[in-house]
Amino acid sequence: MSFDPVVRLADATRVHGDGPQAVHALRGVNLEVGAGELVAVMGSSGSGKSTLLNLAGGLDRPTSGAVTVEGTPLTSLTAKELAALRRRHVGYVFQDLNLIPSLTAAENVMLPRELDGVRAKQARREALAALAEVGLDEPDRFPDELSGGQRQRVAIARALAGERRLLLADEPTGALDTPTGDEVLQLLRARCDAGAAVLLVTHESRYAAWADRVVFLRDGMIADSTDAALETAR
Repeated sequence: MSFDPVVRLADATRVHGDGPQAVHALRGVNLEVGAGELVAVMGSSGSGKSTLLNLAGGLDRPTSGAVTVEGTPLTSLTAKELAALRRRHVGYVFQDLNLIPSLTAAENVMLPRELDGVRAKQARREALAALAEVGLDEPDRFPDELSGGQRQRVAIARALAGERRLLLADEPTGALDTPTGDEVLQLLRARCDAGAAVLLVTHESRYAAWADRVVFLRDGMIADSTDAALETAR
């Protein structure tokens, strides 16, 4: 199966520092993720997984090489333009969720859309639709009133709201039990099947098995890649 690329990294390298103390977080990575494709990224701690996500979503810039999202070269954008692109096209599910405690579930989901100039009523409609998509029917509760699985659903809904076609998830099941983790992967897979491109960082093979392709990182480089998910693990 072929996919139209939503995000592309071309010979992307990220070096922190210089001289003898330089750390090569990513080394000449070439990777494409297309619409309707879920790609899982695996590797040991320090292999470059989070750096890869940061470059793909424009949270960081490559030291050399290129990154494009929806055909737009990220290195050509100003900081303001990058922020706008992230709000409109890129959804993040952070490992630590990054929910704002003083905002309700719906308000957490609404916030990025409102920052992008969407009117409050429209932003709330989109937030409620995204929360319904992830199966959360208590939009007006605060994060500390929700279970860990419910908070994870809010974080995913925030990433889905609007028309984002690139979804980046950094260990989204790390703090969840197995049944809840499976539900999270079902949500990501469903969004992917609806046309989004999903880049998932995980250390668990049972969750990587939901992917169309698994990429293995080692020392900042792609060491291996498989095109077939393990269907029996689903």
